[in-house]
Amino acid sequence: MDSEPPLLEARGIAKRFGAVVANEVMHFSVHRGEVLGLLGENGAGKSTLAKILYGYYTPDAGEIFVDGKPVAIASPRDARALGIGMVFQNFTLIPALSVLDNVALFQKNLPAIVPRDAILDRMHHYAKRFHLAVDPWMPARQLAVGDQQKVEILKQLLAGARVLILDEPTKVLAPQESEGLFKTLGELRSEGLGIILITHKLREVLACADRICVMRQGRMAGVVGWREASEDNLLALMFGDKPIQPALPPLDAKRHDRGHSALQLIDVSTSGGNGATPLHDISIKLRSGETVGIAGVSGNGQRELGDLVLGLLRPQRGAKLLWDEDASRWSVAQVREAGVAAVPDDPLAHACIPGLTVRENLALGSGGRYHDGLGLDWQRLDADMNKSFARLGFPRPNFDARAGNLSGGNLQRVVLARELAHHPKLIVALYPTRGLDARSTVMVREQLRDMRDRGAAVLLISEDLDELFEISDRLIVLFRGVIAAEFLPENFRAETVGPFMVGAAEHANAA
Repeated sequence: MDSEPPLLEARGIAKRFGAVVANEVMHFSVHRGEVLGLLGENGAGKSTLAKILYGYYTPDAGEIFVDGKPVAIASPRDARALGIGMVFQNFTLIPALSVLDNVALFQKNLPAIVPRDAILDRMHHYAKRFHLAVDPWMPARQLAVGDQQKVEILKQLLAGARVLILDEPTKVLAPQESEGLFKTLGELRSEGLGIILITHKLREVLACADRICVMRQGRMAGVVGWREASEDNLLALMFGDKPIQPALPPLDAKRHDRGHSALQLIDVSTSGGNGATPLHDISIKLRSGETVGIAGVSGNGQRELGDLVLGLLRPQRGAKLLWDEDASRWSVAQVREAGVAAVPDDPLAHACIPGLTVRENLALGSGGRYHDGLGLDWQRLDADMNKSFARLGFPRPNFDARAGNLSGGNLQRVVLARELAHHPKLIVALYPTRGLDARSTVMVREQLRDMRDRGAAVLLISEDLDELFEISDRLIVLFRGVIAAEFLPENFRAETVGPFMVGAAEHANAA
């Protein structure tokens, strides 16, 4: 690998946004047949560097080389022509088009008559190898988040990427699917591709990366080979002398007194229109002071369950009770005013308005809390949100910045600070730590458990089994819109829960 020039190399890269220095990277490279891990806390500059390499941003200084030759990358089109592909956290599919059409339109030198059969054959080939099977005829708008990501990966592979930049590729995958992806990364490595794996999961890079680059405050804090890498030295590079809190202690069910019913679903079924996964005869009871975790592979009804509780989806049959009151027909506003907080799976699409400032987004969903005559009491809003950011251990963002300019992780922090600011009675959290660094993940999990201990009910929907095992008092598995199994903490093991997530277990044995 060292005897030939890197597939992709950057030297002296600098990028500023106004007075903010986003990147000062002296050297970065990925070689043929290498999986390169890229780590760093939120705002460390990982995504900015990746977007520069992909042509999304133009650097203020520095040079980029492909196969040892200097190149100018002024756009993603230039990058793709050089064999550089990137899968973003926020997907770029055309909602009205089918999966096949989305993949086809991404290909270079596409003839007037699209060779659908040839493209379909190649899609099936890569889908089988990568465990990325998606219905090629389904409109992209009907796809679950996990399937959207699969299509984004297929687009890049079919376009001939020799360097593949993957931004949090496993965030919507079940453990079994992640293992399949890692096997494929190994196959691509053996075929000579260079892979840049951006992730917040240390165990992922420790499991599959040949080298690990760690960024801090826009600079390279260090590069570690896989033989020398450990969680301790990677965390030290990510955060310097700032301590990382240890994992939360095990749940103690005996000391935890659960209160009255906060949420009850009684034999609820929903329709499956517009690509939604229908729910079938769902019965769940969640009490104040309790966390119920919902596990499942993306697209098996988790999002619909969250929408049902929040009032975005109504029962076709059955009933939804909030604090023993029939809320089956309540509007979203009524649900929110009753004390329900929502942390959605895609904050940019479902929780924020990109063109508004951070401060304006923090005011959303607050009802009349900050009304002051015909205006808003911005000073009181700032004070409350400053306290919320501090309690969560998050750095305070610039409240005057546009929300659309924030990284995915920082935007998630904004949503969490807003939703948890006023001690809600029921928290519906869909993948609350997705895209967050190790420090922020620990703080969010600790905050959810603290709120539960203060009497809040928490419905935690996640595909991270470690997270579910750490926080949940009970765990429910959804498969194809049906409750496949229910577990108590003594049975929280991946080998026990995992088969129910993928339909490998014939019968659900409730714990």
